[in-house]
Amino acid sequence: MSMTGRCLCGAVTFVAEDVETDVEACHCGQCRRWSGAAIMAASVGRVDFSGAEHIRRYDSSEWAERGFCQECGANLFYHLKQADKYVLWVGAFDDQAPFRLAGEIYIDSKPPGYDFAGDHRRLTGAEFLASIGES
Repeated sequence: MSMTGRCLCGAVTFVAEDVETDVEACHCGQCRRWSGAAIMAASVGRVDFSGAEHIRRYDSSEWAERGFCQECGANLFYHLKQADKYVLWVGAFDDQAPFRLAGEIYIDSKPPGYDFAGDHRRLTGAEFLASIGES
């Protein structure tokens, strides 16, 4: 599936190919601090950015970086450096209707004040890191 998206101000737009519509919510401390709560993100096979000169990248770990629009501050993606794999924030897509919550990661870091309903996969931080080869 091919989908489009953008930041809040429109300085950065993108076309993503092979978008996975089963998304995961991340409860890690960095994502919660980055966005104010858990994030929902979709893996993509490829993404082409327009207005890439407005993207600021932050190395949040040895293996990943986070990207945001330096004009409006909108969070756009999580990028696994070694695999060159992008995970885009669901809120950045123009059409969010196709997405459904299929899993949660860093469930052991989730604060007690909220829960997502449903029967879906829930991985601890260690289980998630092992699944991407970063244990």
